[in-house]
Amino acid sequence: MEKYNPQAIEAKWQRRWEEEQTFRAAEDAAREKYYLLVMFPYPSGRIHMGHVRNYAIGDVMARRQRMNGKNVLHPMGWDAFGMPAENAALKEGVHPGEWTWRNIDAMRRELKTMGLSYDWSRELATCDPAYAHWEQALFLKLYEKGLVYRKTSLVNWDPVDQTVLANEQVIDGRGWRSGALVERRELAQWFLRITAYADELLAGLDKLPGWPETVRTMQSNWIGKSRGLEFSFALKGRSDRLTVYTTRPDTILGVTFCSIAPEHPLARETAQRDPAAAAFVRECLSGAVTEESLERAEKKGFDTGLQALHPLTGEAVPIYIANFVLMSYGSGAVMAVPAHDQRDFEFARKYQIPVKVVIQPADRKLVPHLMTEAYTGPGVQVHSGPYDGLDNETAKQRIIDDFQDKGLGEARVNYRLRDWGISRQRYWGNPIPMIHCPSCGVLPVPAEQLPVPLPQDVEITGAGNPLERHPTWKNVPCPKCGAAARRETDTMDTFMESSWYFLRYCCPDLNSAPLDRARVDHWMPVDHYVGGIEHAVLHLLYARFFHKALRDVDQVSCDEPFSRLLTQGMVRKDTHRCPTHGWLYPQESVEGEDEAGLCCVHCGQPVVIGRNEKMSKSKRNVVDPGELIAGYGADTARLFMLFAAPPERDLEWSDSGVDGAWRFLGRLWRLTLELHERAPDAQPARTLPENAELRKLRRKTHATIAKVTDDFERLQFNTGISAVMELINDGGQTLAQSPDPLPPETAAVLRELAESALLLLHPYVPHVTEELWERLGHEIPLSRQSWPVADPEALTKEEWTIVVQVNGKLRARLVVPAETPDAVLEEMALEDERVQTHLMGKTVRKIVVLSGRLVNIAAA
Repeated sequence: MEKYNPQAIEAKWQRRWEEEQTFRAAEDAAREKYYLLVMFPYPSGRIHMGHVRNYAIGDVMARRQRMNGKNVLHPMGWDAFGMPAENAALKEGVHPGEWTWRNIDAMRRELKTMGLSYDWSRELATCDPAYAHWEQALFLKLYEKGLVYRKTSLVNWDPVDQTVLANEQVIDGRGWRSGALVERRELAQWFLRITAYADELLAGLDKLPGWPETVRTMQSNWIGKSRGLEFSFALKGRSDRLTVYTTRPDTILGVTFCSIAPEHPLARETAQRDPAAAAFVRECLSGAVTEESLERAEKKGFDTGLQALHPLTGEAVPIYIANFVLMSYGSGAVMAVPAHDQRDFEFARKYQIPVKVVIQPADRKLVPHLMTEAYTGPGVQVHSGPYDGLDNETAKQRIIDDFQDKGLGEARVNYRLRDWGISRQRYWGNPIPMIHCPSCGVLPVPAEQLPVPLPQDVEITGAGNPLERHPTWKNVPCPKCGAAARRETDTMDTFMESSWYFLRYCCPDLNSAPLDRARVDHWMPVDHYVGGIEHAVLHLLYARFFHKALRDVDQVSCDEPFSRLLTQGMVRKDTHRCPTHGWLYPQESVEGEDEAGLCCVHCGQPVVIGRNEKMSKSKRNVVDPGELIAGYGADTARLFMLFAAPPERDLEWSDSGVDGAWRFLGRLWRLTLELHERAPDAQPARTLPENAELRKLRRKTHATIAKVTDDFERLQFNTGISAVMELINDGGQTLAQSPDPLPPETAAVLRELAESALLLLHPYVPHVTEELWERLGHEIPLSRQSWPVADPEALTKEEWTIVVQVNGKLRARLVVPAETPDAVLEEMALEDERVQTHLMGKTVRKIVVLSGRLVNIAAA
């Protein structure tokens, strides 16, 4: 028999799909549309196993929906701007554009070897001048709408990448890409008013039931809507006041100090007169920048010497500059209640500030000097004057009402979300289309002068912004007065590009506008979006906002861009580490002597095994997809990735699992070709055969169709594959045990089994199934076939297996004809010898029958 040759088969079908434009999508009002999108990659130069898994998952979903008769849009492109290209230019002496396009070509070739059913005619790259042109046009539409503005702001500065980062791009106090400790600086920046959509972004999460709850929760927490009280403290000996915002007005009578951000005007005033304060402020500004990192940092403070007067008691409390207070939240000042806020508690203990309890829990009594942590739960007000005895939730509203009635403060709604700073001080990005004129101010570039191109003759040194240093590019006439002016030299945050690329896929050939409203409305929203959980806040929140903003400038109609979201897990593999030589490749670990386990091949020291760690080049535990596909074929790689774990779970790499996938495809190949060789003219069975074993096998075929269909709906690909594997094994055994020539009834049942298996497996392993389908004599390829439907008659069981329990414990199983009456099931259960053994000496009290499933006998 001809051997399974995946390299030849896969090349053949990839070539045919491309020649016949099998996966090209076009608007068709007569068919239900299905827009399946996987997050597009950064063109780093090589695909990795995370790509293979992500794109295999998306491709399975797209192919299955085509077989369901839907008009599927499944595009691919490149998120192509960003710092790595500039870093490569510095390292390799090549222009960022050349490096990027070279990588795109290489990765496109690799992706095509996977047999992914993309509509490559819609391919786009965000660094393409055409894409940049229309992004600049959209920027100006938002500017006209008042959703873009410029201001001097304290920013997160990455000293390695030499650029500004949004709060979301700072992870544990470090730049999300460079890993450098981030600093805080004041710079003039461009912002998008994402806060104008805070309520809509929050409310919209409830309209996304197809999103994972974890992602919705993460976005809700990031938006961070809170209701509280804004009021002010008088300052002792001064006429000005200190305004604060609190979500815990119930604790207001427990205030023992106030904290202000290092950037607060009172902190700056203190720093101007006190060198020690100035040094402390400088230390704060070079440290952690986000709320999460500040929470984890050691709590530090500096006493300003100023005192705030409590608005209810008149008591004077000290004011500290604190490293954990954010100027960007509220007013940059907070009232501090050590007894009921852990951060304040740690600070108070460090600086010997009094702790005052004003809420007592129901289960114990808090004693300030005995407390080891703050109490933040519910309770009853104490030491709170007129509010004593109230539960703290009632006290919250009562205090807010009283402050408003007395003119002491106002109820306020605050958000953790901040406007999106999009300015980046780098070359390889989309230029912000604005011009600075000494006389006319800041003006937009006229539409007819778009796009603002990047200069090609640029010097990249690794320090600062190359556009700022360019001798001529930034010098332009003012579009209003004609005087000498200069371009904006900042480029846009790359998350701008990924915030609308899914819209441009709908009309990538449009040359007269950013978007074709009719085509966009035809395809949008994306029916299913596939990508990593790491994008839950960054990309997904920005994209939701940008989409709503474009709706409000009449570019799109729908409110949300993505109806359903699948966040796939990571690919993990064991790591090997030598104490002397560091990370090792697996082949550098060898069996040691005297049961020493694995040892380093270089020095003989025992190797430390890290179990199932994320694949990483630095840890040398990566598997090259190119080598895997070259050795086993794309279908084996796809099958392993889809079978090894459910899509949302992390996948543990297994070489034996890859071998297992390869062996199964070999069995599928041999079964199909042997069947065709022994019964070339057989037609699939359409009715139940007379033979009992064949009836059972046909029933198994249709039960498998039903199961795989159901598993697809639940995105449980691994269990669906397992069911088909079991079916193929049963078919192989029947074929091996059948005489030659094959009896017609046997051939018909096996032919139906084989064709059903090929249809069910096609989304997973498209090449080998196409080849076998063709070899069975079909002229219309599998990629144009319909998904199989289970025959209800074939699913009807002829026998039931009844579980019999005595007092809830399994005592017997009965095989009975289907539709056996409940009374007969009772009688058979009571007569079973195994059951009678456990009823000996007991009286039957009650019998419960679940028809077709169970008989439970209660006896005492």
